[in-house]
Amino acid sequence: MAGLTTFGDEARIALDTLTGRATDLVSPSLRLGVTGLSRAGKTVFISSLVHNLIHGGRLPMFEAQKSGRIAKAYLEHQPDDAVPRFQYEDHVAALVKERVWPDSTRAISELRLTIDFESASGWGRLFSRGRLSLDIVDYPGEWLLDLPLLGKDYAEFSRDAHELSLLPVRADLSEEWRHLAEAADPDADADEMTARSLAEAFTRYLRACKDDERALSTLPPGRFLMPGDLDGSPALTFAPLPNLEEERSRPGSLRAMMERRYEAYKTHVVKPFFREHVARLDRQIVLIDAMQALNAGPAAVADLERAVTEILACFRAGRDGILTNLFSRRIDRILIAATKADHIHHESHDRLQAIVRRLTDRAVERASFTGASVDVLAMAAIRATREGTVKQGRETLPVIIGTPLKGERIGDETFDGETETAIFPGDLPKDVDLLFHQPAEGDAARAIEPAIRFVRFRPPKLERTAEGVTLSMPHIRLDRALQFLLGDRLA
Repeated sequence: MAGLTTFGDEARIALDTLTGRATDLVSPSLRLGVTGLSRAGKTVFISSLVHNLIHGGRLPMFEAQKSGRIAKAYLEHQPDDAVPRFQYEDHVAALVKERVWPDSTRAISELRLTIDFESASGWGRLFSRGRLSLDIVDYPGEWLLDLPLLGKDYAEFSRDAHELSLLPVRADLSEEWRHLAEAADPDADADEMTARSLAEAFTRYLRACKDDERALSTLPPGRFLMPGDLDGSPALTFAPLPNLEEERSRPGSLRAMMERRYEAYKTHVVKPFFREHVARLDRQIVLIDAMQALNAGPAAVADLERAVTEILACFRAGRDGILTNLFSRRIDRILIAATKADHIHHESHDRLQAIVRRLTDRAVERASFTGASVDVLAMAAIRATREGTVKQGRETLPVIIGTPLKGERIGDETFDGETETAIFPGDLPKDVDLLFHQPAEGDAARAIEPAIRFVRFRPPKLERTAEGVTLSMPHIRLDRALQFLLGDRLA
C-alpha cells in the first residue's frame, strides 16, 4: 500500500507500532487477521480454532499441542475496547446445540486468546515466560477490496466500475443502474434525490452480483454491501457516473457532489480501516470459498481470481528489519486457505489446492518477493461430513456422508435439513485451466453448466465420550494452519 497513505498516516502507524512493541516486551502478543469474502467461513474458522485450543482438540500436525507443551489456552479481555468483541460463546452454541452455521461477518470484531506454553528449547525455557496472547481480528474481505480505491480518483473509479458492469456475467444485472447513470447529467445542479436513486440502484446491482447464481467477488465499495452504522449516510450516497470528461467538475454540480462524497468515503471509512486494523497485523489468513465460484461457473472463478489478487495486494507483506520493526509492522506469514474441503472426497483435495494456487499465482509471487512466507491449503475448520463408499453396479464410488442444509438440491431432490445422506460429489478436473476457461463473447456465463456441483451441509453432531464429555470440533487440516501461523512463536 506504499504511496496510498499520507505522511500523517504513516506517522500515526509508526507511533501505534512503537507503543505496541513496548507492550510486547512485557506481554508478547501476535495479531492474526482473519478475512475472506462472505460465506468463506471466517466465523467458523475462529470458533473452531479457539474451541480446539481451549479444549485440547485433536491437532496432530500442530507441534506445540502434539508434544504436550501447551499448558492451557484461555480467553482474556481484548486490548481494543472500541472494537466489538467476537461473540465466540454465541457462535459455539449455534454450532454445537442448534447445529446451524453462525451469521456471517458483517463488521470488525476481535478476540484475545492467551496460550501458556513451555518452550521447546532450554534457552527458551530459561528466558521466556512461555505466554503468547493471540489477538484475532475478524473483518470482511469486501472491505479490503476498498483499499485500491485510495489510489484512484473519482473518474478512475467510475471508469473501472462501468467497464466491469459491461462484462457478460454482469450486464443484465447492471442494466437499471447503467440506464439511470447514463441519463443523468453530471453537470446538472446537485440533487439529493438523484444521488440517492443512483446509489440505491448501484447497490442493488452489487447485491445481485453477490447472489449464489452469479457468486461474483469484486464488488467495491465494500460498505455498500455491509454498511454497518453508515447506512444512509452521505458517505455512502454516491455512485459511479460513466463517460466523464477530463475537465474539472463544476462547483455545485451532480459530479462535484459525487466526487466529494467519494473522497469522504476514502477519508473517513477506508483510510481509518487500513491504519487502525490492516496496518497493525502480524499474520494473516485469507479464506476462499472456491466451491461457490465453481458452482457458478468460469466467470465467477475469474472474478474470484481478480478479487483475491486485489486483496493480497493490500497487505504490507514482508520481513521487518531490526530497526524498521520498531516503527512498522509487516505481515510475515500469509496463509491462503480453500475452505469447505469436507464437501469433496479427500482424493480431490490436492486438486482443490491446485485451483487455489492457480487463483493466487500472481499475488503469491509478489508477496513472496517481499520475503513473506506464503502457503496454500485446502481445509475445513469444522468437518460437516465423513467419508464412505457405495456400490453402484460393479463400481465402488467414494462418497461423503452428511446432512444437507434444508432447501439444498441435487437434480430433482430437495433436502429437508434433517436426513443424513450419502452423496457422490464428483471429481474436480485434473486440468485446472478448464475451470478458468471463459465463455465466448456475448454468451451468458450463467448458461454454462459447471461439471460438478456442491451442496452445503449442516454442522455435525459432536461426539461424546462415555463420561458424557463433548469432544472438540472435528476438522480437516486446521492443525496445519495453526502450525504455519503460530508454530514458530510457540517454539
